[in-house]
Amino acid sequence: MAEGLKLVARETLEQRVEALEQDGYVYFPGVLTVDEVVELRDAMDRLEARPEEFDRHTDADTHGFLNKSINNVFNRDPVFLPYLDRPEVIDVVEAAHGADCHVIGMTAWMTGPGRPDQGIHVDWQPLELPEDIMDDPRVELPVYITTAHYYLDDIYRELGPTQFIPGSHRAGRGPTRGEITWRGVEPRSVFCSAGDAVLFRCEVWHRGTANTSGQVRYLLQVHYAQRMITQKFPPYLNRFRFDPAILSRATGRQRRLLGEHVQSNYD
Repeated sequence: MAEGLKLVARETLEQRVEALEQDGYVYFPGVLTVDEVVELRDAMDRLEARPEEFDRHTDADTHGFLNKSINNVFNRDPVFLPYLDRPEVIDVVEAAHGADCHVIGMTAWMTGPGRPDQGIHVDWQPLELPEDIMDDPRVELPVYITTAHYYLDDIYRELGPTQFIPGSHRAGRGPTRGEITWRGVEPRSVFCSAGDAVLFRCEVWHRGTANTSGQVRYLLQVHYAQRMITQKFPPYLNRFRFDPAILSRATGRQRRLLGEHVQSNYD
């Protein structure tokens, strides 16, 4: 049975950035109010899948379990705009990626009973290095991509918690097929409360686990990156269009996160 991940509320920005660099993740307790959690869940229920945007919406009858994953939700309902730059979380993001960083995606994800364990994986492995190189304290890799998970349920074992292997971003590689530990460290489950958030690096070994409960798990994901990493807003080939009514409500910082940059390299 997996242990719980050590969730420590860091007090300062410097401590939070250090946790992201050393552990691969940083925990934010209670960043959403009860009303915000309810509002987000209701908004996610209203969303309809658009196959051309690579959305998914399967149900138990056809797929064995509900799996509703909707991309670009910042462009679907203005309720999602404030989660582009949620206070405290965005401070760590900008410290890690730079003041000109941007959002590369925002996904509403609902998974129902019957969802099986995922395999241990990384979201992206920017480069591979031998472990003896990674062990050298002089080697500090940039934080290329992070994901913020906003948990909209009280997470317990049967609901299918996210699992991380802390420190595994320093493996210098992703896991091989079937590999479930790194240096003897097993995956550890995120048992947290609705309204909590975790920000983690793309190289951390992690997975979603089986939902054996009787309820749907709600999760909002916001993906950030250095400016030089492309944004991923399908459909591509110039078919993606911002909703002008929603964009008109965005703040200056939110517009920059959505791609309104000053001129720079390769522009």
